[in-house]
Amino acid sequence: MSFFAAVRFLTIFPLPSSKKDIPLMIGRSIPFFPVVGLLIGIILAGLYFVLRIVLPLPVVSALLIACLAIITGAHHLDGLIDTCDAMVAGKTRAQRLDIMSDTRVGAFGITGVCLLLITKYAAVLSSTGLAPLVIFPILSRWALASAILIFPSARNEGMGFAAKSSATWPGFISATAIALLISIIVMGLIAGPVLMISIFALISCLGLCLSRLYGGLTGDCYGALVEIGETLALLFIIALAPLIQHVPGYDLLKIPLPT
Repeated sequence: MSFFAAVRFLTIFPLPSSKKDIPLMIGRSIPFFPVVGLLIGIILAGLYFVLRIVLPLPVVSALLIACLAIITGAHHLDGLIDTCDAMVAGKTRAQRLDIMSDTRVGAFGITGVCLLLITKYAAVLSSTGLAPLVIFPILSRWALASAILIFPSARNEGMGFAAKSSATWPGFISATAIALLISIIVMGLIAGPVLMISIFALISCLGLCLSRLYGGLTGDCYGALVEIGETLALLFIIALAPLIQHVPGYDLLKIPLPT
């Protein structure tokens, strides 16, 4: 089932699977990427609601970041590390792909993941409430679906290639419709589409840069795009809130403005 494939690809949740069908189903499952993001967002919002009763906000924010890493098995963070190492250390496309396949972690990867986690923590801390926690995993995984369709695969093997080879535009259109509907429900008729357009534009630019460096995108690049997309979504929510808070229908979950 495509939904199960999406859950297995984007989280560590064990669901029934047929081993030989896993690679083929990854690309076909992209309509459910926003749904998996919604499940992750609901988990984070639920934890926030419970933990905020007994713990201060900085501690809750740190625990939410840790929980997100656990839910995804830190696979996206690993992809970010490999992408940063290869981006800086490699001089040619072949060298970059070789470095990306190396299991060792370099200084550039460590620096990149630390900077991103610090930024994400600060963003979660500054955007208190339920709406950001629900929406940012959805938008980042929808943006990943767009990157899979738009950019070529850098390799002819691996999970990244499997996702690219079996993904379809009708599947992405379905993912877009689902993400748009949830975004409007959570953030409002104006803020939801604005957030989606902003994230799409930035992730597309980043995907273009990575595609030129590596000759396409890899599974590690997909992980990096998810992590960066999550952080960008949180930052955009913070930046847009003061500008559109007076628009009717904004923020249907009534998040407090950053203080």
